[in-house]
Amino acid sequence: MSSAKVLFGFHAVGVRLKTAPQSVIEVYYEAARKDARMRQFLDRARDAGVRLIEADGLRIAKLAGSHGHQGVAARVEPLPAAHSLDDLLDQVEGPPLLLVLDGVTDPHNLGACLRVADGAGAHAVIAPKDHAVGLNATVANVASGAAETVPYFMVTNLARTLGELKDRNIWCIGTSDDAPRTLFQADLKVPVALVLGAEGPGMRQLTRKTCDELVSIPMRGAVESLNVSVASGICLYEALRQRS
Repeated sequence: MSSAKVLFGFHAVGVRLKTAPQSVIEVYYEAARKDARMRQFLDRARDAGVRLIEADGLRIAKLAGSHGHQGVAARVEPLPAAHSLDDLLDQVEGPPLLLVLDGVTDPHNLGACLRVADGAGAHAVIAPKDHAVGLNATVANVASGAAETVPYFMVTNLARTLGELKDRNIWCIGTSDDAPRTLFQADLKVPVALVLGAEGPGMRQLTRKTCDELVSIPMRGAVESLNVSVASGICLYEALRQRS
């Protein structure tokens, strides 16, 4: 069990119970919580045949490393990596839709990006190993199960990976406040990788130069930029709108 990791929150644990119940070692639940949501969750866990352990909120918080556990946490075996990025792209039917994140180090932002990527049907999220947060319990909780369903690839050299995507005829579109065209003028029906940087610093210069095209998200109010997860949602759902 030394390789086990912890998931917490109803969504994150619930998705694992649904998609890979055999990987769930044990589920801890707050015995004092007896509301309908907890009862439904426990029924699902019992149906999956997993071991249930009563615990108080403090014990679950220590296990989860967070007080935002909603009264449930699980020890699970890591799922094997489904594919390399190349293998995944070889199996994609139709034009790929990828989200590339450069410099996103906040686990809450990554979790939200994974959630919106799942909702929009993105095939994968890509980030550099040295300028990104990895998948941890906080990411999984914020992602509400999407950390289990959206492939997340951390690559050694992001610019080189973008070059490899371009070799596959995947158009790399970066977002920038000073871009001459807006997102809504771009053709997102083609194979595309949407490249976003962290709020504030944005993309690194080499990443920006490697993109095929830069677009902006129109801003009509007083704020100058959007949170990266909000911007990701706008970009991905515009691609989904164009492809629908």
